[in-house]
Amino acid sequence: MSQWYQLQQLDSKFLEQVHQLYDDSFPMEIRQYLAQWLENQDWEHAANNESFAILLFHELLSQLDDQFSRFLIENNFLLQHNIRKSKRNLQDNFQEDPIHMAMIIHNCLKEERKILNSAQACNEMEVGNVQNTATGMPDKQKELDAKVRAVKTSVTDVEQDIKTLEDMQDEYDFKCKTLQNREHETNSMSQEEYKKEQLNLQHMFLSLDRKRKEVVNKIVQLLQSTEHTQAALINEELVEWKHRQQTACIGGPPNACLDQLQNWFTIVAESLQQVRQQLKKLEELEQKFTYDPDPITKNKQFLQDLTHKLFQQLIQSSFVVERQPCMPTHPQRPLVLKTGVQFTVKLRLLVRLQELNYNLKVKVLFDKDVTEKNSVKGFRKFNILGTNTKVMNMEESTNGSLSAEFRHLQLKEQKNTGSRTNEGPLIVTEELHSLSFETQLCQPGLVIDLETTSLPIVVISNVSQLPSGWASILWFNMLSTDPKNLSFFLNPPCAKWSKLADVLSWQFSSVTKRGLNADQLSMLGEKLLGPTIGGSQDGLIPWTRFCKENINDKNFPFWLWIEGILELIKKHLLCLWNDGCIVGFISKERERALLKDQSPGTFLLRFSESSREGAITFTWVEESQNAEPQFHSVEPYTKKELSAVTFPDIIRNYKVMAAENIPENPLRFLYPNIPKDNAFGKYYSRPKEAPEPMDLDGPKGTGYIKTELISVSEVHPSRLQSPENLLPMSPEEFDEVSRMVGPAEIDTVMCTHIQL
Repeated sequence: MSQWYQLQQLDSKFLEQVHQLYDDSFPMEIRQYLAQWLENQDWEHAANNESFAILLFHELLSQLDDQFSRFLIENNFLLQHNIRKSKRNLQDNFQEDPIHMAMIIHNCLKEERKILNSAQACNEMEVGNVQNTATGMPDKQKELDAKVRAVKTSVTDVEQDIKTLEDMQDEYDFKCKTLQNREHETNSMSQEEYKKEQLNLQHMFLSLDRKRKEVVNKIVQLLQSTEHTQAALINEELVEWKHRQQTACIGGPPNACLDQLQNWFTIVAESLQQVRQQLKKLEELEQKFTYDPDPITKNKQFLQDLTHKLFQQLIQSSFVVERQPCMPTHPQRPLVLKTGVQFTVKLRLLVRLQELNYNLKVKVLFDKDVTEKNSVKGFRKFNILGTNTKVMNMEESTNGSLSAEFRHLQLKEQKNTGSRTNEGPLIVTEELHSLSFETQLCQPGLVIDLETTSLPIVVISNVSQLPSGWASILWFNMLSTDPKNLSFFLNPPCAKWSKLADVLSWQFSSVTKRGLNADQLSMLGEKLLGPTIGGSQDGLIPWTRFCKENINDKNFPFWLWIEGILELIKKHLLCLWNDGCIVGFISKERERALLKDQSPGTFLLRFSESSREGAITFTWVEESQNAEPQFHSVEPYTKKELSAVTFPDIIRNYKVMAAENIPENPLRFLYPNIPKDNAFGKYYSRPKEAPEPMDLDGPKGTGYIKTELISVSEVHPSRLQSPENLLPMSPEEFDEVSRMVGPAEIDTVMCTHIQL
């Protein structure tokens, strides 16, 4: 049984988590079509090996071609179109970066397994704790679910009561007319019988009046209960979901549970629609028979107004941005849009009523009613290019939700007629804009305008502005929950280190398998706050300190340094970072404290603090002539060097020129005591072998001697071996050296055996 098949058997709350995994960068259709094939490939290996990633990328395209051929035979035009579109999108997004595709697929499959495990654990817990669940206090969501179900049950009860009331009224009406007819008939009844019938009618009227009052009171109670339940949905659950969406946008835990919200919203909406019909039925009964004081006449306007208000409030709140604006080329950096580059955004109506399918036409607008356009000097204006209207429907969404997805929108800056000024208070990447979405619900006797807005977006004109734009998105969504606060950066608040630390860690965990640990965050805290308060969770960091001011004595700000390191990890150090080989963020003082008591040749890997574009170095310890530890750090490696030689190969082949210009590798143990080859061996480009004789005359000979790039450092004179270290070895030492190296290297070892 495939993993994909198992997922499809799960409850909706788990299926919603699956839906959150897939978007336009890797659509769910491909996961569906190629389920078994995708699960049979080693995507983790492909994510760390470019050659294998390229191979799987082309195999994937071939698999899509095969699937297209099957649809061709079946004459399924729509699926042919969809799969061709999916193939084009894959080529556009991953042709130049197949490793990124492998990372996405590996992560999706891994998250799917987590969802399956979570569902299984939840099921086992429910089975094992039925009694405890029944007797224990329900959690918040169970309470809300019970309230929603209670609303639905109450509506059903009222429906039955209205039918009973209608029967009572019909019977009363029949009895009245029968009595009237008999009155006109001669000698049809005696005076005594007549009085008895009148008394009976009076009892029936009193029962009818009581039933009307009972029904009206039940509807009042039902609407009051609905109002409280709806308030919890809108003011608590929906607000929490939106906050989780903000967090997910900046790299935090993935958002979920929208299907459950939709289920609740839909039940309440259906209930209110039923109440509207029930009130119409009461009005019909009133028109057939009324009296003074009639409880229906007295309360109907109040009940109609309250029902309309609740339904309008629910519908308007249910119109949400399910997936925030994002360029498919940068799926992990939503809300930063580049002019001239297509972006996508998805809307959803949480009230899933069949009568609304294909009846809501959504229009997208840019910076609607934004006062900053006129109040902030230099504020840029943009036009939306592409189809800016879309009809919401249930067919295009994989989970059947009522949604509309805009996939081909672009922004173009409006050119000012006069000379443009850049003297405004905000730089380009601090300007916040928004997308608004409008539609209108029209039903008999009901017209409701719906509107929602995206989270604030940053519009850039050059990809070099992306890091600064992303910093603005991080800062806003970390500190503000008001999507209309577009003047946020006119006076940006400070961030507590405790909040910023989480956000920084998310930047790493969202693109790799590891976030930042407490020691790494402590070093970054000291860098931002200073050594005295660097460890304080309440330390305040200004926006300028994070993103605009040069940090310490460097000529670049803190965030651009972090951004350079993130890029270096993603492109050159991903496997080492995921394995925990890189200490990364550590001060030189802390580095020496860790290494000083370790064996000679112990080294650790850390990021350079002096390189804006991101660089990594290693520091090792060795024992000096006076038995004191000595520390040496190599010149940092940037993307330029790492593009030519992988970092594991650099570590394997690194040499220093020791006594008599004999090269030696001083790196023996990765901190704390992992043999170098054990830590990095699986990432070496090829096994370390003794050189073989050249065969220049062979059939494949090129006439050239093969070369290999290695890093060599010149050693400081203080490291040269003293005469006493060159004395003859003892027999035991010689045996040990002979066991470790070949005879051809004995002469070299004789001069450097202390290093071994």
